[in-house]
Amino acid sequence: MLFFLRNLFSMRNAKKVRVRAGIELDIGFVFIILALLAFGWIMVTSASMVDAAYDYHNPYFYVIRQGFFVLLGLLTIVLALLVPTDNYQKLYRLWLILAFALLIAVLIPHIGREVNGSRRWIPFLIINVQVSEVVKLCAIMYFSCYLVRFGDVARNTFKGVAKPLVILAAMAVLLLKEPDFGACVVMFTCVFGIMFMAGVKLRWFIILIVLGGVAATFLVVFEPYRLARLNSFLDPWADANNTGYQLVQALISYGRGGRFGDGLGSGIQKQFFLPEAHTDFIVSVIAEELGAVGVIILLAIYSVLIWKGLRIARFAGMLNRMFQSYVAYGISFWIVFQVIVNIGVNIGLLPTKGLTLPLISYGGSSLLIICFALGILLRIDFENKVHADEISPRYVYKRVS
Repeated sequence: MLFFLRNLFSMRNAKKVRVRAGIELDIGFVFIILALLAFGWIMVTSASMVDAAYDYHNPYFYVIRQGFFVLLGLLTIVLALLVPTDNYQKLYRLWLILAFALLIAVLIPHIGREVNGSRRWIPFLIINVQVSEVVKLCAIMYFSCYLVRFGDVARNTFKGVAKPLVILAAMAVLLLKEPDFGACVVMFTCVFGIMFMAGVKLRWFIILIVLGGVAATFLVVFEPYRLARLNSFLDPWADANNTGYQLVQALISYGRGGRFGDGLGSGIQKQFFLPEAHTDFIVSVIAEELGAVGVIILLAIYSVLIWKGLRIARFAGMLNRMFQSYVAYGISFWIVFQVIVNIGVNIGLLPTKGLTLPLISYGGSSLLIICFALGILLRIDFENKVHADEISPRYVYKRVS
């Protein structure tokens, strides 16, 4: 671990960064991150106080913890800004080792923590680390390194595609042992997205998507609780007091909210009607209290965040910084996919799945890892501007804009 940290933060052999006036962080990007973190804290406060008062006899239990996680998240962003992104590429084997070490450790009794029948967390200091969140980032880092080192092979031979997929499948098997089907889907989406942007042939993607669809179908059909979720998604009102209860209550939240909502803090559904109101279903609370307008504004902010991430990735690719480009694409796909799935679940367009809304939902490890990933995006953007300035700033900036 000490070796990993020393090499991660080391400036030795890293390209010297020249800072001058005009090369700064993207203030708009920073403001969006801060706005989402602040808004998330406010909504967690509104959504959790009733449950916290009942469960812990302290209405501010989740509020205090979320505030602490937000502060830690800001610290992780700063730490990510201090790390030259070339160092991530040098440690590419360690990302794979770390991912498998965590995936195996969480399944070991007395190391992994079991909650509601799932063993997904490892207690660490004052927080429970959700292994799948760390593994998503490790997968993005490792496969970005792989495509930089073996990009030509991956683009021109099926063997070059099959090799990383074997590793990905091994990760998926361990994730399904927890079980964490949602994280498995997110990981595959991010890696496939990176491979697509790297230029892997489309016909191989069609084969992989078909195989993935068949595998996902088997996983759903032959697992009773997943099949029950699918049935409740198709017709939640058929069993509104059991399997369809959560979705029905979420839909009621949208109906109550209307266009402009009942007002911040005035929601009813969070008062023991809607389970997981401050985590997976926090968008339903937002819809009830701030209405459709509030949800649309939130989606607009996410759209700008994701657009900036994709723009950073494209800029890095134009500068031939392919590792940074793939990492930025992977992080952007990760965020957009989780936003789509979380909101899709809340409005009944997708089957119920336990994926948090990035920067908004209550959570420790998920918030910290997302903040670290966004810090990496900010660092890539900063380095892009430095490299562009060294080449020809007017030419590069004109092409990107």
